[in-house]
Amino acid sequence: MRLPTWLAQHLAALRALLVFTVLLGLAYPLALVAVGRLPGLADRADGSLVEADGRRVGSALIGQSFTDADGNPVPRYFQSRPSAAGAGYDPTATAASNLGPESVVDTLATDPASATLSLLSQVCARSRAVGEFNGVDGRRPYCTDDGVGAVLAVFRRDGLTGPVTRVVSVNQAAPATPFLASYQGVPVEPARPGEDHVAAGGLVTPIRGDAPERPAVPADAVTASGSGLDPHISPAYADLQVARVARERGVDPARIRDLVATYTAGRGLGFLGSPRVDVLALNLALDERFPTR
Repeated sequence: MRLPTWLAQHLAALRALLVFTVLLGLAYPLALVAVGRLPGLADRADGSLVEADGRRVGSALIGQSFTDADGNPVPRYFQSRPSAAGAGYDPTATAASNLGPESVVDTLATDPASATLSLLSQVCARSRAVGEFNGVDGRRPYCTDDGVGAVLAVFRRDGLTGPVTRVVSVNQAAPATPFLASYQGVPVEPARPGEDHVAAGGLVTPIRGDAPERPAVPADAVTASGSGLDPHISPAYADLQVARVARERGVDPARIRDLVATYTAGRGLGFLGSPRVDVLALNLALDERFPTR
Protein backbone atom coordinates (compact mmCIF):
# COMPACT_ATOMS: atom_id res chain seq x y z
CA MET A 1 0.00 0.00 0.00
CA ARG A 2 1.41 3.30 -1.04
CA LEU A 3 1.47 6.00 1.63
CA PRO A 4 -0.05 9.40 0.96
CA THR A 5 2.44 11.97 -0.31
CA TRP A 6 2.14 14.20 2.76
CA LEU A 7 2.78 11.29 5.12
CA ALA A 8 5.79 10.07 3.11
CA GLN A 9 7.29 13.57 3.24
CA HIS A 10 6.83 13.76 7.01
CA LEU A 11 8.41 10.33 7.52
CA ALA A 12 11.39 11.33 5.34
CA ALA A 13 11.83 14.51 7.40
CA LEU A 14 11.65 12.50 10.62
CA ARG A 15 14.32 10.08 9.39
CA ALA A 16 16.58 13.00 8.43
CA LEU A 17 16.04 14.54 11.86
CA LEU A 18 17.00 11.32 13.61
CA VAL A 19 20.06 10.73 11.42
CA PHE A 20 21.42 14.26 11.87
CA THR A 21 20.64 14.21 15.60
CA VAL A 22 22.76 11.10 15.99
CA LEU A 23 25.56 12.41 13.77
CA LEU A 24 25.75 16.03 14.90
CA GLY A 25 24.22 15.82 18.37
CA LEU A 26 25.97 12.67 19.59
CA ALA A 27 28.71 11.29 17.35
CA TYR A 28 30.38 14.63 16.48
CA PRO A 29 30.55 15.99 20.08
CA LEU A 30 31.79 12.64 21.39
CA ALA A 31 34.45 12.54 18.66
CA LEU A 32 35.68 16.00 19.67
CA VAL A 33 35.79 14.97 23.33
CA ALA A 34 37.80 11.89 22.36
CA VAL A 35 40.26 13.98 20.33
CA GLY A 36 40.61 16.35 23.30
CA ARG A 37 41.68 13.41 25.47
CA LEU A 38 44.59 12.47 23.19
CA PRO A 39 48.09 12.84 24.69
CA GLY A 40 49.38 16.35 24.10
CA LEU A 41 45.90 17.83 23.68
CA ALA A 42 44.26 17.03 27.03
CA ASP A 43 45.93 19.95 28.82
CA ARG A 44 44.76 22.45 26.21
CA ALA A 45 41.25 21.02 26.15
CA ASP A 46 41.03 21.53 29.93
CA GLY A 47 41.90 25.23 29.60
CA SER A 48 45.71 25.14 29.74
CA LEU A 49 45.57 25.42 33.54
CA VAL A 50 48.77 26.30 35.39
CA GLU A 51 49.63 24.73 38.74
CA ALA A 52 52.15 25.79 41.38
CA ASP A 53 52.77 24.12 44.75
CA GLY A 54 49.98 21.67 44.02
CA ARG A 55 47.29 24.28 43.40
CA ARG A 56 45.86 25.89 40.31
CA VAL A 57 47.02 29.48 39.94
CA GLY A 58 45.56 30.43 36.57
CA SER A 59 45.56 29.66 32.88
CA ALA A 60 48.24 30.06 30.26
CA LEU A 61 45.58 31.47 27.92
CA ILE A 62 43.78 33.96 30.20
CA GLY A 63 45.36 36.95 31.88
CA GLN A 64 44.80 37.91 35.49
CA SER A 65 45.36 40.76 37.91
CA PHE A 66 48.19 40.77 40.43
CA THR A 67 46.55 42.95 43.06
CA ASP A 68 45.89 42.93 46.81
CA ALA A 69 42.52 42.58 48.55
CA ASP A 70 41.77 46.26 47.91
CA GLY A 71 42.49 45.99 44.20
CA ASN A 72 45.84 47.79 44.36
CA PRO A 73 48.69 46.44 42.21
CA VAL A 74 51.26 44.44 44.20
CA PRO A 75 54.68 46.07 43.64
CA ARG A 76 56.72 42.84 43.74
CA TYR A 77 54.91 41.43 40.69
CA PHE A 78 54.87 42.33 37.03
CA GLN A 79 51.48 43.79 36.15
CA SER A 80 49.29 42.60 33.28
CA ARG A 81 47.66 44.50 30.47
CA PRO A 82 44.36 46.24 31.34
CA SER A 83 41.19 44.26 30.67
CA ALA A 84 37.68 45.33 29.60
CA ALA A 85 36.21 41.82 29.99
CA GLY A 86 33.63 42.06 32.76
CA ALA A 87 35.29 43.06 36.01
CA GLY A 88 38.61 42.09 34.39
CA TYR A 89 39.82 38.95 32.58
CA ASP A 90 36.36 37.36 32.82
CA PRO A 91 36.23 34.58 30.17
CA THR A 92 32.42 34.61 30.32
CA ALA A 93 32.33 38.30 29.36
CA THR A 94 35.19 38.56 26.89
CA ALA A 95 34.89 41.88 25.10
CA ALA A 96 36.57 45.14 24.25
CA SER A 97 35.30 48.57 25.21
CA ASN A 98 34.18 49.37 21.63
CA LEU A 99 35.61 52.87 22.08
CA GLY A 100 37.62 54.34 19.23
CA PRO A 101 39.99 57.24 18.48
CA GLU A 102 37.14 59.74 18.39
CA SER A 103 36.12 58.94 21.99
CA VAL A 104 37.70 61.99 23.64
CA VAL A 105 34.83 63.61 25.59
CA ASP A 106 33.75 62.25 28.98
CA THR A 107 30.14 62.08 30.11
CA LEU A 108 30.13 64.04 33.38
CA ALA A 109 27.30 63.72 35.87
CA THR A 110 26.57 64.72 39.45
CA ASP A 111 26.04 61.02 40.20
CA PRO A 112 29.42 59.28 39.71
CA ALA A 113 27.63 56.05 38.76
CA SER A 114 26.16 57.78 35.70
CA ALA A 115 29.47 59.26 34.53
CA THR A 116 31.55 57.53 31.85
CA LEU A 117 35.13 58.08 30.76
CA SER A 118 36.14 58.46 27.15
CA LEU A 119 38.88 56.24 25.75
CA LEU A 120 41.26 59.21 25.88
CA SER A 121 40.63 59.83 29.58
CA GLN A 122 40.96 56.11 30.36
CA VAL A 123 44.35 56.08 28.62
CA CYS A 124 45.42 59.28 30.39
CA ALA A 125 44.42 57.97 33.83
CA ARG A 126 46.13 54.62 33.29
CA SER A 127 49.31 56.24 31.97
CA ARG A 128 49.49 58.57 34.95
CA ALA A 129 48.94 55.68 37.39
CA VAL A 130 51.48 53.41 35.69
CA GLY A 131 54.02 56.24 35.62
CA GLU A 132 53.62 56.93 39.34
CA PHE A 133 53.70 53.22 40.22
CA ASN A 134 56.93 52.62 38.30
CA GLY A 135 58.64 55.96 38.93
CA VAL A 136 58.66 57.14 35.31
CA ASP A 137 57.13 60.02 33.39
CA GLY A 138 53.49 59.05 32.80
CA ARG A 139 52.61 62.07 30.67
CA ARG A 140 51.09 61.56 27.22
CA PRO A 141 50.08 63.94 24.45
CA TYR A 142 46.52 65.26 24.82
CA CYS A 143 46.40 64.42 28.53
CA THR A 144 46.12 66.80 31.49
CA ASP A 145 48.36 66.59 34.56
CA ASP A 146 45.44 65.20 36.59
CA GLY A 147 44.93 62.30 34.15
CA VAL A 148 42.02 63.16 31.86
CA GLY A 149 41.78 64.07 28.21
CA ALA A 150 43.01 67.60 27.47
CA VAL A 151 40.02 68.58 25.35
CA LEU A 152 38.25 71.92 24.95
CA ALA A 153 34.82 72.79 23.62
CA VAL A 154 35.40 76.03 21.74
CA PHE A 155 32.40 78.22 20.98
CA ARG A 156 32.71 80.76 18.14
CA ARG A 157 30.48 83.67 17.32
CA ASP A 158 29.43 82.31 13.92
CA GLY A 159 29.45 78.61 14.75
CA LEU A 160 32.50 77.29 12.90
CA THR A 161 34.10 80.67 12.28
CA GLY A 162 34.46 84.03 13.93
CA PRO A 163 36.07 85.03 17.20
CA VAL A 164 36.00 82.70 20.20
CA THR A 165 33.24 83.60 22.67
CA ARG A 166 33.45 80.78 25.21
CA VAL A 167 35.81 77.88 26.03
CA VAL A 168 35.06 74.86 28.27
CA SER A 169 37.44 72.13 29.46
CA VAL A 170 34.92 69.35 28.80
CA ASN A 171 36.62 66.63 30.89
CA GLN A 172 37.22 68.72 34.01
CA ALA A 173 34.19 69.52 36.13
CA ALA A 174 34.11 72.19 38.83
CA PRO A 175 35.75 72.63 41.28
CA ALA A 176 38.68 71.36 39.19
CA THR A 177 40.94 74.02 37.73
CA PRO A 178 41.06 73.85 33.90
CA PHE A 179 44.39 72.69 32.49
CA LEU A 180 44.55 75.92 30.46
CA ALA A 181 43.85 79.33 31.96
CA SER A 182 42.80 80.81 28.62
CA TYR A 183 42.45 79.94 24.94
CA GLN A 184 42.91 82.65 22.32
CA GLY A 185 42.43 85.26 25.02
CA VAL A 186 39.19 83.75 26.40
CA PRO A 187 39.18 82.29 29.95
CA VAL A 188 38.65 78.51 30.06
CA GLU A 189 35.74 77.32 32.21
CA PRO A 190 35.39 73.96 33.95
CA ALA A 191 32.62 71.73 32.57
CA ARG A 192 29.14 71.59 34.04
CA PRO A 193 27.97 68.02 34.81
CA GLY A 194 24.92 67.08 32.79
CA GLU A 195 25.53 69.72 30.12
CA ASP A 196 26.39 68.52 26.60
CA HIS A 197 28.80 71.23 25.50
CA VAL A 198 29.35 69.62 22.10
CA ALA A 199 25.62 69.46 21.34
CA ALA A 200 25.40 73.08 22.42
CA GLY A 201 27.72 74.06 19.57
CA GLY A 202 31.19 73.71 21.04
CA LEU A 203 33.91 72.54 18.65
CA VAL A 204 35.93 69.64 20.08
CA THR A 205 39.55 70.82 20.25
CA PRO A 206 42.19 68.47 21.71
CA ILE A 207 45.29 70.19 23.10
CA ARG A 208 48.56 68.33 22.70
CA GLY A 209 50.44 69.85 25.63
CA ASP A 210 54.17 69.49 26.32
CA ALA A 211 54.33 65.72 26.82
CA PRO A 212 57.17 63.88 25.05
CA GLU A 213 56.47 62.61 21.55
CA ARG A 214 57.31 59.05 22.64
CA PRO A 215 55.65 58.37 26.02
CA ALA A 216 57.64 56.39 28.56
CA VAL A 217 54.57 54.22 29.25
CA PRO A 218 53.94 51.85 26.28
CA ALA A 219 50.56 51.46 24.60
CA ASP A 220 49.77 48.00 25.98
CA ALA A 221 50.05 49.35 29.53
CA VAL A 222 47.13 51.72 28.95
CA THR A 223 44.85 49.91 26.46
CA ALA A 224 42.94 46.64 26.74
CA SER A 225 43.25 43.91 24.12
CA GLY A 226 40.35 43.02 21.83
CA SER A 227 39.39 40.00 23.93
CA GLY A 228 40.23 41.49 27.32
CA LEU A 229 41.93 38.19 28.20
CA ASP A 230 45.47 38.72 26.90
CA PRO A 231 47.93 36.94 29.25
CA HIS A 232 50.97 38.65 27.74
CA ILE A 233 52.59 42.08 27.78
CA SER A 234 55.13 43.64 25.45
CA PRO A 235 58.86 43.50 26.25
CA ALA A 236 58.74 47.31 26.53
CA TYR A 237 56.12 47.17 29.30
CA ALA A 238 58.04 44.42 31.07
CA ASP A 239 61.27 46.45 30.89
CA LEU A 240 59.45 49.43 32.39
CA GLN A 241 58.62 47.33 35.47
CA VAL A 242 62.03 45.74 36.00
CA ALA A 243 63.43 48.42 38.33
CA ARG A 244 60.37 48.31 40.62
CA VAL A 245 60.28 44.50 40.85
CA ALA A 246 64.04 44.34 41.46
CA ARG A 247 63.79 46.95 44.23
CA GLU A 248 60.89 45.17 45.94
CA ARG A 249 62.70 41.82 45.87
CA GLY A 250 66.16 43.16 46.69
CA VAL A 251 67.67 41.77 43.49
CA ASP A 252 70.02 43.19 40.88
CA PRO A 253 67.88 44.49 37.97
CA ALA A 254 70.14 42.61 35.53
CA ARG A 255 69.00 39.30 37.03
CA ILE A 256 65.36 40.30 36.65
CA ARG A 257 65.98 41.25 33.01
CA ASP A 258 67.55 37.84 32.40
CA LEU A 259 64.43 36.20 33.81
CA VAL A 260 62.20 38.38 31.63
CA ALA A 261 64.19 37.27 28.59
CA THR A 262 63.62 33.64 29.55
CA TYR A 263 59.85 34.12 29.44
CA THR A 264 59.79 36.25 26.30
CA ALA A 265 58.52 34.53 23.16
CA GLY A 266 59.32 35.77 19.67
CA ARG A 267 57.01 36.35 16.74
CA GLY A 268 54.86 33.45 15.62
CA LEU A 269 56.59 31.55 12.79
CA GLY A 270 59.21 34.27 12.92
CA PHE A 271 57.05 37.00 11.39
CA LEU A 272 53.52 36.94 12.88
CA GLY A 273 52.55 39.29 15.70
CA SER A 274 55.01 40.83 18.14
CA PRO A 275 57.34 39.49 20.83
CA ARG A 276 55.48 38.91 24.10
CA VAL A 277 56.17 38.21 27.76
CA ASP A 278 54.18 35.58 29.69
CA VAL A 279 53.21 37.48 32.85
CA LEU A 280 51.92 34.55 34.94
CA ALA A 281 54.90 32.30 34.19
CA LEU A 282 57.29 35.19 34.89
CA ASN A 283 55.71 35.99 38.27
CA LEU A 284 55.74 32.33 39.29
CA ALA A 285 59.41 32.15 38.40
CA LEU A 286 60.07 35.29 40.47
CA ASP A 287 58.49 33.70 43.54
CA GLU A 288 60.55 30.56 43.02
CA ARG A 289 63.92 32.20 42.40
CA PHE A 290 63.65 35.48 44.32
CA PRO A 291 61.05 34.95 47.08
CA THR A 292 60.10 37.80 49.39
CA ARG A 293 59.21 37.68 53.05
